[in-house]
Parts: sequence; structure tokens; C-alpha cells
Amino acid sequence: MPNNIEQVKYELLLQSRSILTELKSLGVEEIYPSPVTEILPICTGEDDATMGHCRIETLDEIKADLGECQRCPLAAGRNMLVFGEGNPHARVVFVGEGPGREEDKSGVPFVGEAGRLLERILFAMGLQREEVYVCNVIKCRPPQNRNPVAQEISACEPFLQRQLAAIKPLLIIVMGEFAAQTLLQQQTPISKLRGHWYSYQNIPLMPTFHPAYLLRSPAAKREVWEDMKQVMRRLKQEESS
Repeated sequence: MPNNIEQVKYELLLQSRSILTELKSLGVEEIYPSPVTEILPICTGEDDATMGHCRIETLDEIKADLGECQRCPLAAGRNMLVFGEGNPHARVVFVGEGPGREEDKSGVPFVGEAGRLLERILFAMGLQREEVYVCNVIKCRPPQNRNPVAQEISACEPFLQRQLAAIKPLLIIVMGEFAAQTLLQQQTPISKLRGHWYSYQNIPLMPTFHPAYLLRSPAAKREVWEDMKQVMRRLKQEESS
């Protein structure tokens, strides 16, 4: 085997010459190199990807940037960071509050009973989990499932905004009081927010109850279904426009 760089270069040169000689014997007179594909920079600020000067970053790039996040104190107590899961081109994104105990163990959002209930809601809407994208405002579980504090939100919400920019969904469904109040920047109770359309990052947003709340208060399922019927109607409108 070659034991230094010069030997490697020499062997590569011999291999190249052999290939060129063989091509010439076959009548190949010229070789046309493939054009180099330019990798566009990621769009920032007011950049418009449709102009062709930049591109939208991918979910994989955002996840890589998040890495083993240490941007707030929640990192010290987590088992698994819960980034999000689903179709990177989903028409609908479901946003919850933050990971619970099961999510912290698995690294997957909305598992356990709440996740199974969400899947039943999706089924009733004519959707499957693989068609949508599911994530949370906060990527790490707060101690005892408490509400995140301002420092934790400010560290995590930019990544949610980048996820939504990468997916470009038609609609957002935000589940639970904390998540709705955080995204809408108001303190109105979820009981009053739900059932009405808002906007987040210029995307239509529908607040509704969290599946975990429905497990404790089954009577609220009727209200969630009314919200989802609005979502299905709006989805048809957005797809046809």
C-alpha cells in the first residue's frame, strides 16, 4: 500500500492516464466536465427565496444547528431533546406546549395517551400522523411539567419559527393554553381563544385544547371537533386559492 502522499498522487496519475488512454481507444476525443452546482446561501431577514439568490434552510439543518442545545437551564435536566416529527412539507403543523415525561424519554413529540388521542383526531379529520408535522414551543421538558419561563421561551421559539419557515404549512393548530398564549403574545384563556382564527408568522393559526386536557375533560372533545371542522374547511379554501 502507498505509504506517503507522493505515492498516492503517483498512483492516481497512473490510473487517470490509463482511463484516458482507454477512452481514446474507444474514439472519445473530448471530455465535458459536469457543471458545478452552486450551493445557495440560506435566506435571512427580508430575503426572498423565489428570487433565486438564496434558499430556505431544511429541517435537518435546523436540527443540526440546535444540536445538543445548552441555550437555557432546561438542558441540565432533560433526557432527550424533542425537536419535532412528521412531513417536512406538511400542509398542517400541530404545535404543543412542551415535552412531557414520555416525550423526554423517547425524543418523539406526542406519544403516550395524549399522542394516541391526537392520532384519533387526525383520523377523524381524514389525516394520518405521517402527513402532518408535530412539534412543541419548547424542545426540552420543564421540571414537573411546569410552564416554561421567559428565558426558556426566548431560547426555543426562534427554532419553532425556523421550522415553520422551512415547512411552509398552510395552517397551524396550536394546542393548549400556554402554547397559544405564547405564540399570540396575550394572556386570554384558551377557552376564549379557541374557535377563532389568528395569524403567526403570516400563517393562519387555530388555537384549541391540548389532548392531555381532553383526557381529563372528555366533554371538551366536542369543542375541539368544532375547531377541527373549521380547520378542514379552511384547509380546502387555502388549497384551492
